[in-house]
Amino acid sequence: MTLKTGDQAPDFESKDQDGNPIKLSDYKGKKVVLYFYPKDNTPGCTAESCNLRDNYEALQAQGYEVLGVSSDGEKSHQKFIAKHELPFKLIADEDKSVHNAFGTWDMKKFMGREYMGTLRSTFLIDEDGKIEEVIEKVKTKDHTAQILK
Repeated sequence: MTLKTGDQAPDFESKDQDGNPIKLSDYKGKKVVLYFYPKDNTPGCTAESCNLRDNYEALQAQGYEVLGVSSDGEKSHQKFIAKHELPFKLIADEDKSVHNAFGTWDMKKFMGREYMGTLRSTFLIDEDGKIEEVIEKVKTKDHTAQILK
């Protein structure tokens, strides 16, 4: 990952779970929790998303909007949102353009096998689009505490 605290967050244009266009610049003037996760409906990603859901009001009280990003498609995101009652938008980054802009699509290792995948990470972005913090060691079951410390 090459982006760091103080950098301007790259603007992007993608689609949300309903196929609507979404851009980071749509959130200018608001703080954003932009979290990248590997796959809908997997244990770690579900724990992380549900932790953010359960603490959504506290995040909003601190001025944050929450956006999740994975390379899953719109239909997968719709099912994930419905199943877990997620109150925030998920970005369907099937072409990996948002991942690539933020440096979160990279080589991973699992059980001795190397493959390209999502580096689970979260970017806290201020009202002016600057990165306040990058969280690379995400605690999926207690992620909100890392954000609101």
